[in-house]
Amino acid sequence: MKKFYEFGKDLLRMECISGANNLNRDIHEAVLNRPGLALSGFQKYFANARIQVFGLAEYAYLRDLSPEERKKCLSRFFKHNFPCLILARNRKALPEMIKLSEKFKIPILRTPMITSDFIHSSTMLIDRITAPQKKLQGTMVDIRGIGVLIQGEPMIGKSETALGLLNLGHSLVADEITVVRQASWGGLIGAAAGLTRFHMEIRGLGIVHIPSLYGITSVRGEKQLDLIVNLYHEDNCCGEVKTERVNSIKLFEIIIPVVNISVRAGRNMAQIVEIAALNQRLKQLGHDATKELDARVISELIHKRGTSD
Repeated sequence: MKKFYEFGKDLLRMECISGANNLNRDIHEAVLNRPGLALSGFQKYFANARIQVFGLAEYAYLRDLSPEERKKCLSRFFKHNFPCLILARNRKALPEMIKLSEKFKIPILRTPMITSDFIHSSTMLIDRITAPQKKLQGTMVDIRGIGVLIQGEPMIGKSETALGLLNLGHSLVADEITVVRQASWGGLIGAAAGLTRFHMEIRGLGIVHIPSLYGITSVRGEKQLDLIVNLYHEDNCCGEVKTERVNSIKLFEIIIPVVNISVRAGRNMAQIVEIAALNQRLKQLGHDATKELDARVISELIHKRGTSD
């Protein structure tokens, strides 16, 4: 509960009006609940593992009750020991709510947001902070809608490649460390670690703040991960690769394609990575240049064989 409040305090414009010392309670279900039936007396299937939200309807129902009925109604409600109560539309907590909040150690929060908007945004936030996540070494960029994670051994030029992509008009997501989490719809989302967000470290220059140099459109808070580009040095002058290079990687049971690109003097790595990202977009749209060329070659060979026969 405390993590939800800290992450959503500004985003959801929440304030704690009672029980600030009890925010360490657990949230057992990601969805939120509007307890209309529970307030009216039917509590057989009350979802007490969820955050409870009072909107205009719940608040109006309580205000229409007599003081004695309202006290009994709220007492039955608070006995279910739910994580917290949130009042939407900036409604003030009734005196009975404050007393019961202190008695049962259940915090009460308030937000000016419309109830439906708040529930939608809160569900997305809870999904985000509870989703499985992993920290990956690498710099992530957004190349025309394709999220690309640039990986490679230290000092190979990941940040310099990303800087070249920024000069081409693309956007930075994360530098050096990318936090990847699994989204509820099945994809992977990459973002920067909190302290390093929107910053890059360039050898010889130190730390730079990307929005200050390139403008606010040069950064993304988060982006779907579509492709991993692995930069590597060729192992000898003949260009032979001694170690096996994978073509895909599995993260949270999701397959992400990998493109291996060798780093050599004179190669414009930013443009090559840009082409790799655009080619990945074509594959997502059903156009695989390799497969299409293979099909054309096979078709031509079959045609020539048929002619010769």
